[in-house]
Amino acid sequence: MGQIRVMIADDHAVLREGLRMLLNAEPDIEVVGEAQDGLEVLTHVQELAPDVLLLDIAMPRLGGLEALPRILKVSPKTRVLILTMYEDEEYLREALRAGAAGYVLKRAAANELLSAIRTVYHGGVYLHLEHARRLLEGLVDKEVSKKPQEEVLLSPREQEVLRLIALGYTNQQAADALYLSVKTVETYRARAMAKLGLRTRAELVRYALKMGWLKESPNSPQ
Repeated sequence: MGQIRVMIADDHAVLREGLRMLLNAEPDIEVVGEAQDGLEVLTHVQELAPDVLLLDIAMPRLGGLEALPRILKVSPKTRVLILTMYEDEEYLREALRAGAAGYVLKRAAANELLSAIRTVYHGGVYLHLEHARRLLEGLVDKEVSKKPQEEVLLSPREQEVLRLIALGYTNQQAADALYLSVKTVETYRARAMAKLGLRTRAELVRYALKMGWLKESPNSPQ
């Protein structure tokens, strides 16, 4: 059999370099391309049609969860493996719903990542044992402690800031995407979270899922 053609999509150059060295050292894996943001991913994945795409969630211009449906549309045979720092089950659930073939944490050991790549390449689905256990126990379907109050009015800017944060953007990345200062983003975020009675990122992600914010936005960059 031929080599597994892998593409890496992450906005951190050092991480991409490390992954490239790790993967190219394997006799059955070849890194064929890289991208540093979601829009680059769409261009390169269509050109390269890799067997496996390692996709980060938080990237500039277009986040991984937003890009995922488009990726599978332009390169339907590519198996997408989410590689992220986010452990919240809500991200996992949304990724699987969008068509991801696996979900691996960046803190995972090298042999786990290699196993995940080979598993999804051969048609399987890869989840860490802890994530699989939580899915089986139904914890990912746990409801928010209080029902979202749609009558709570957020300004369009407050909603967009929260949507980006829920998608995994850092305050700095959200500021860059919206052409705002970090302090302004922090202010919008804190004010909107207070309006909704949300305290943690996990609560925000659950709220965003219920409200449909994590689906591709009509105003997403093209």
